[in-house]
Amino acid sequence: MPTEMGEYLVGAYLKLVLGCSVVDYNARPQGGGLPGLGELDVIGFDFANRKVYLCEVTTHLDGLLIGGGGEATIAKLADKHARQKLYAERHLHLPDFNARFMFWSPVVRPGLVAPLRGIGFELFVNRVYRDAIDELRVFASSSTSDANNPAFRLLQILEHMREPTRE
Repeated sequence: MPTEMGEYLVGAYLKLVLGCSVVDYNARPQGGGLPGLGELDVIGFDFANRKVYLCEVTTHLDGLLIGGGGEATIAKLADKHARQKLYAERHLHLPDFNARFMFWSPVVRPGLVAPLRGIGFELFVNRVYRDAIDELRVFASSSTSDANNPAFRLLQILEHMREPTRE
């Protein structure tokens, strides 16, 4: 499955703001191993601080809905979070790593925020999502090095554009 732009933004945040040395997209356990697991959208490893970030990313710009209404959305995301935790238990040797389970979505209807919080995700939704992307924009405005991330490169281009001068 190709990486989508929202996933690249999350990966850039993990790498450039949170200091992850390795970021993987659409990760699947080797040889399968988790029933029904499509993939983990973004995983970031901060080996120096023994942290791992497991991120579910849903970039629905007209509001978060997966598979029908609000209850179906919460049920699907609860299942995804359970699979994140199972992946962490089986593959990450949790005593060695501090795992954070994140959910990222730019537009979530107000009625879904509390149920999402109840699942156990650390939420990067609505204003928090925008604030995180604003942190990336600030970093992009002072950086010209290629970070090997197309979403961050676009932010760099946008932040470095200048008004044309009259000559």
